[in-house]
Amino acid sequence: MKPFTGTRSKGATAAGKRPRVALRALAVVSTAAALAIPVTSATAKPAAIPPGLSCHTGKHAIDEYTGFALCRNNGSQTQTFWVHLVCGWAPDVDGNRVTVRPGESGQSTAHCGKIGTGIGEIHVRP
Repeated sequence: MKPFTGTRSKGATAAGKRPRVALRALAVVSTAAALAIPVTSATAKPAAIPPGLSCHTGKHAIDEYTGFALCRNNGSQTQTFWVHLVCGWAPDVDGNRVTVRPGESGQSTAHCGKIGTGIGEIHVRP
């Protein structure tokens, strides 16, 4: 048995580095994959519009962090709606509640925080 001298032989150093390099490579690949998933899943889906409302949704022409829902009540009863924005990394936000009588139109707007990645989805909520 050899006494401990405070140094390793070349064989132990080379063998000890191999698992660390593999772990680093795995960490880099898994981090890149994790970061890619939210970006690809943030594509806008069509908004589900409540029955009786005819709505147009979109982003503001100048500020892409501001979204809106412009709705017309085609039903026979008064309805309340608001816009809901999915804001990526920032918290999701709801716009102002708008009540429209039959035949009337109204608009709800909301604004995502600048720390986020912008608007990913726009929904109209009843």
